[in-house]
Amino acid sequence: MKITQEMIRLFDEYTHKPLRRDEFLNQLARLAGGTAAAMTILPALEGSYAASAQVTEDDPSIQISTAEFPSPNGTMKGYLVQPTKSKGLLGAVLVIHENRGLTPHIQDVTRRIAKEGFIALGIDALTLLGGTPTNEDEGRTLIGKLDPKQNVENLQSGLAFLRTLKNSNKKTGAIGFCWGGGLVNDLAIVDPELTVGIPYYGRQPVAESVSKIKAHMMLHYAGLDERINAGIPAYEAALKAQHIDYELYVYEGAQHAFNNDSSPARYQEATAKLAWKRSMDFCRKYL
Repeated sequence: MKITQEMIRLFDEYTHKPLRRDEFLNQLARLAGGTAAAMTILPALEGSYAASAQVTEDDPSIQISTAEFPSPNGTMKGYLVQPTKSKGLLGAVLVIHENRGLTPHIQDVTRRIAKEGFIALGIDALTLLGGTPTNEDEGRTLIGKLDPKQNVENLQSGLAFLRTLKNSNKKTGAIGFCWGGGLVNDLAIVDPELTVGIPYYGRQPVAESVSKIKAHMMLHYAGLDERINAGIPAYEAALKAQHIDYELYVYEGAQHAFNNDSSPARYQEATAKLAWKRSMDFCRKYL
């Protein structure tokens, strides 16, 4: 059965409000014409982490460790991935996850960045609440319990940690997806040392705060993402008014979360590859 745009919007509502799982499944069954049909569609919406990994943990070109570092609110943890062979000091990238926590998909994205030649830290924003759970509904619930101010402080501590590494050139970038994309915008406002900010389909900051941004910004949006895209005009106007260096791309026909290849219904390979190339080239230019 074909997955409709209405089904994808329902899934987006489930992953962001969220709807309770039973409410989501009931509504999906109505759209699909029955429970059996809904169950055949569900795997394409929710996806599979195992099937989507692009860089394996045993890839010889990278080395993985668990990082622990202080924030004003406690000890944070992250998934630290570094190239095994490098010449000279490296730029470093903080990877900020979606609203389900540091999932296997985001760990894979972190490995991909390290394979591109950067130090990469996939931070677990849920560290102080016990860490990312395996159940995604629980992860979304915990995300809603984070104190916004402390959360930004915790994420900023990840950037500070990356700058202390002996093989770091002290230039830092932040890349985030969905929930994490919005946090990249927040970090660009509060951290004047941030070199590069790359939010993917993330909520925009209030226009009055944009003047504080010192980083080079690259903004990626999905053409069909009406919820997030409503904030683009005001953000872009503020970036222009404040003469912030930025690039903005809206990928027509793309769904929210188009980069998430663990979700086949929303992933769009050509768009994801284009956005990724632009992002990595941007990092190479400034980091």
